[in-house]
Amino acid sequence: MILNNNSSSSVGLVKVGGQAVIEGIMMRAPKTFTVVVRRPDGQLSVREDRWYSPMEKWPLLKKPFLRGCVVLYEALFNGIQALTYSAQEALGEEEEKLSPLALAGTIGFALGGAILLFVVVPHLATLGIGALTGADLGVRNVWFHVIDGIIKVSIFVGYIGLISMLKEIRRVFQYHGAEHKSIHAYERGDELTVENAKKYSTLHARCGTAFILLVLMLSILLFTIVFPFVPKDLFGNRIVTNIFFILVKIALLPPIAGISYELIRLADKSQNAVLLFILSPGLWLQKLTTREPSDDQLEVAIVALKRTLQKEEEWAEIKNAL
Repeated sequence: MILNNNSSSSVGLVKVGGQAVIEGIMMRAPKTFTVVVRRPDGQLSVREDRWYSPMEKWPLLKKPFLRGCVVLYEALFNGIQALTYSAQEALGEEEEKLSPLALAGTIGFALGGAILLFVVVPHLATLGIGALTGADLGVRNVWFHVIDGIIKVSIFVGYIGLISMLKEIRRVFQYHGAEHKSIHAYERGDELTVENAKKYSTLHARCGTAFILLVLMLSILLFTIVFPFVPKDLFGNRIVTNIFFILVKIALLPPIAGISYELIRLADKSQNAVLLFILSPGLWLQKLTTREPSDDQLEVAIVALKRTLQKEEEWAEIKNAL
């Protein structure tokens, strides 16, 4: 998945993000949402929609450190829509769009699961390690956050490593590589063909995998800085105090996501050695989440990208004509 930043680059290119789905690719431009899926009969099925970003209605959300949270929400929203469509098309079934309530429930479930896995479980596991070893592992201890962070990253990397063993997921990872290659070709001004896209890397700085890993890493740093200043026994009850600490961690996730997004944007525009070093673990992790695609998979990515850019141009012409 490549994050979309809802703006154009300095050289006039439309910023396009995307996501691999089941037997296909979803591409997103500021005003366009496109999904292309290869059906069982080999034909390509295309879904094109006008996308209305919350940033269009509320320009304040475009400000630095706010837009990262919006982009994350949009990635979840678009991703679930695209996955639902691709599953139906890849199986040759008739499409049934998710109702707003069902979509909201799915997003809520996904966010809840992520918070449970990457906030609650590591926090409780670290407390458990402290209790078993007899160490004074409270949130004011730097080692608490080091161990907590190691558990978070291990869960994330372990999950990716585990699912990568599944044949179906490996195909999704091939489409992930195709998505990155096609966007690389576009961003470098090449004609959008399978042959041109093949020469590029399957890794990309704006990938959602790198974004999530960066959020996890920055959370370790921020929690290590913030929590040593809190009172040792805030509410006079250890259970209530740790529930409060978990809620604080959840509340800090949006600003951490905002900072992470800004770092990725900066790294995408420059070759600063420090920024590239910060993002390098995310690029390494993409070696697990991407695979070299086949020509057929690259064709799907190219079609999705071309249709997205064409539709984006049409929307721009309509807007200029008004």
